[in-house]
Amino acid sequence: MTPEAGTLACTVRWADGPEQEKTEGFRLAGGLIVHVEAERCRIAPEDVRSLIFAGRPVPVVRERVRHERGVPIGAITIEGHAAVNPAGRAVVIHLRAGSWIVPLVSFRRVARGEAASAPLFPLTGVDLYE
Repeated sequence: MTPEAGTLACTVRWADGPEQEKTEGFRLAGGLIVHVEAERCRIAPEDVRSLIFAGRPVPVVRERVRHERGVPIGAITIEGHAAVNPAGRAVVIHLRAGSWIVPLVSFRRVARGEAASAPLFPLTGVDLYE
């Protein structure tokens, strides 16, 4: 899976669910979803706060469900990390599949619930996991 310019499936948005509620402008249930091509990864709500307010790098995780003898078994794996770039103007998301960037303003709007999603832009030539 390689990042391609103009891919519409690369977005950041909140997980939707019936139990979703807001406190202090942040949604609690599910966290932030990073949707890159066919993969859906998550950033936990408390990690979104750490990323935006303190600028700390946070893990990006993925839930995987496999069935063993008809019983679903879930596992959470760390797929990469998200961090604010040194200039403080964007969030860079590094995954095994590649690296993407989203403007910090757009990321904050999604985090506050002001926008439904924000596009991710591929960073070419940057691959930390090879």
